[in-house]
Formats: sequence, structure tokens, C-alpha cells
Amino acid sequence: MTADRRNTAASVHQRLLNKARESSRPFNEILQHYAIERFIYRLSRSHHAEKFILKGALMFAAWSGLASRPTMDIDLLGRLGNSLDGIADAMREACAVEVEADGMIFNGETVTTARITEEAEYEGVRARLQGALGNACVHIQVDIGFGDVIVPGPTEVIYPSLLGLPAPVLKGYSMESAIAEKFHAMVKLGVLNSRMKDFYDIWVLSQSFDFNGEQLSQAIRRTFENRRTPMHTAPTVFEPSFAQENGKQVQWHAFIRKAHLTSAPEDFAKVAAAIKAFLEPVVAALADGRAFREEWKALGPWR
Repeated sequence: MTADRRNTAASVHQRLLNKARESSRPFNEILQHYAIERFIYRLSRSHHAEKFILKGALMFAAWSGLASRPTMDIDLLGRLGNSLDGIADAMREACAVEVEADGMIFNGETVTTARITEEAEYEGVRARLQGALGNACVHIQVDIGFGDVIVPGPTEVIYPSLLGLPAPVLKGYSMESAIAEKFHAMVKLGVLNSRMKDFYDIWVLSQSFDFNGEQLSQAIRRTFENRRTPMHTAPTVFEPSFAQENGKQVQWHAFIRKAHLTSAPEDFAKVAAAIKAFLEPVVAALADGRAFREEWKALGPWR
């Protein structure tokens, strides 16, 4: 490592320490956030940039600067073949992209790929690689799904930079399809669902943004059709007893405490009720074969 690179890494390390203190967040969480951002930047500058669409928790930072819940991984939708070698080559190329000095080094020789199970027509791929900021090592995991639909379509997003460095610009998921996929998981898993992040994500989106009912309805319909899942008028997640099932309150408390989500309601029943108010009218129209053209203003209700 050259002296300039060491100095840059040391400077960035100190700035991240300051960020951690200012935000009362663990330094390792801030470091992981930074490493993910800089890897996404390299990917956005690579020849494969158009083949990947950002999704998951990282999209919250891109949607009007809404704070993201902590995440350790990068979630992408792939628009290329799902061969392990092809994905590995794309990740190695991203590691090797020359960028402005940001202190990070990503080692393409550490890239590994493996199959993961996805609720899509094609198996997903999980890529892992290692990076470093000076002497601090970082592990990056990239989960890539295939075959999902996006309504009304992907849009160009600017992922905000933690330290004001050049920001990643790439294609991103729509809120409507993000909600549709999370709701699909709720319906499919029923009372066995312990994915509290999905409940939080739909709750916070419904509280923070406006939605066009026709677009949201179409996103849910196409996601369920694409995943070959029938639409029911009254899924388990809408039942009053759902929030009391199988220790849901305990799971919710553990989730918001671990993620430091101080703005989230303490009572899981309130979250479940808010999601029902947001999605039940849309689902009822879909189940009946009716068009749904109402508008949702942040916090609701539909009008």
C-alpha cells in the first residue's frame, strides 16, 4: 500500500469514527455501510452496471434520503444469466474499477459465488468478497435474484454518499414492487413469518410516501402471478389475531431494538393494523377482479 493510500484510508477511518460518535451507532456498522456504498459505486462504474438493479434495504437511502435500516448485505436483481462464473466475473471487474481515492480496496481474488434459493423462476446467486480500509477488513455479501418483475419499471437512482464522495448512480427498484414482494412473503409464510424487516419496511413506506392505487395494484398482481401464487381476499396477515400469534410482539421488539429503530411503534399490533389499512383495500379489489384507482397520501387513508 502506498503512503498516499495509507493516508487516505486513515483519514476516512477517522471521519467514519466521527460519524459513528455523532450518530451513536457502532463503528463497524458505519464501516460496513461505507464499504457497501463504495462497492456499489465501483459496480455502477463497471461495464456490468446496466445488468444490475438495486433493491432491498439499501433503496431506502435512495428514496428521498429516507434513513435505511441497518443492513450487512447488498441485494440486486440481475438482468444477465445466472451462471456462477458470469456473476463472479462481474464482481471481480467491479473490484478492479479505478475510482477516486476513497481508502477502500476490494480484492477480486476473494470473490466466491454459490446458489441460493429464490422465489423466482431462476435460482439466485450469492457472491462474497473481501475489502479493506487500511487494516480494517470488511466482508461484502451480494445476493442477486433473477426473474422478478418491476412495476412501473426500474428508475435511475443516486445512492447518497456517507462522506460526500462521488455517489453511485444506477438502476433501482420501484417502491410498488418492493412492497409487492414483501407482501407476497407475508402471504406465503402466514403465521410462520418471522421476517419483521418486511413489516417495518411496508409500514415506513406507507407512512412516508404517496402511492397511486392502480400502480400498486398492478405491482402486487404481477408479482403474485409471476410467483404463481393465488390472491386471497383475507390473507392471514390481515386477521386481528395475527399480531398475537407465535410471539410476534417479542420478535418485533427484538428486531427494532437490534436495528436501533427508535421511530418504530413499540406495539406490533399497531404496525399490523397500519399495513392492513394500507393493503387490504388493494387486495380486496384484486381478489374481486376490480380496478383500484384510489390515491394514498402518506399516512393514508385511501381516497
